[in-house]
Amino acid sequence: MSNKILLNSKEIEIILHRLACQLIENHGDFSNTVLIGIQPRGTYLAKRLAGLLKEEYQVDNVPLGLLDITFFRDDFRRRDAPLEANTSHIDFLIEDKKVVIIDDVLYSGRSINAALTAMQSYGRPRHIELLVLIDRRFSRHLPIQPDYRGRQVDVINNERVAVLWKENDGKDTVYLTTNK
Repeated sequence: MSNKILLNSKEIEIILHRLACQLIENHGDFSNTVLIGIQPRGTYLAKRLAGLLKEEYQVDNVPLGLLDITFFRDDFRRRDAPLEANTSHIDFLIEDKKVVIIDDVLYSGRSINAALTAMQSYGRPRHIELLVLIDRRFSRHLPIQPDYRGRQVDVINNERVAVLWKENDGKDTVYLTTNK
């Protein structure tokens, strides 16, 4: 197995600032916009972006929710090992709001599909956008595309993208891992 660094911590930091600026450009003061991070890995990106918006760009009100999609996945009963659910933390309604779903890697689109289904419990949004750090092009099983992407990569089937976050993994790095 070999690892290739796709993004180092400095590059991730630059991308996060660019994504935050794009969100501000499209959503202004976030008075009618909420961010929803997909559990577990999308929450690190969502929390980081919400922090940047508040601390670096002085956006006062950035509603942030964390959404568990475990039992909304179409494959949760097909796995050998039982899945461990996370907890959703959404203390607001998304009714008539603009929602930005956030995940670290867009691969097949199945996680996003599950998130769309899971969000129905919190209301009917006016508009939904998707933000991802890594867009794995050519891997979709569903017709889902991001509105905001940190980086687009062309990955073949025996390759995997691994995103490490300093909050969980001790460092910020994105690897392309190849199984040989």
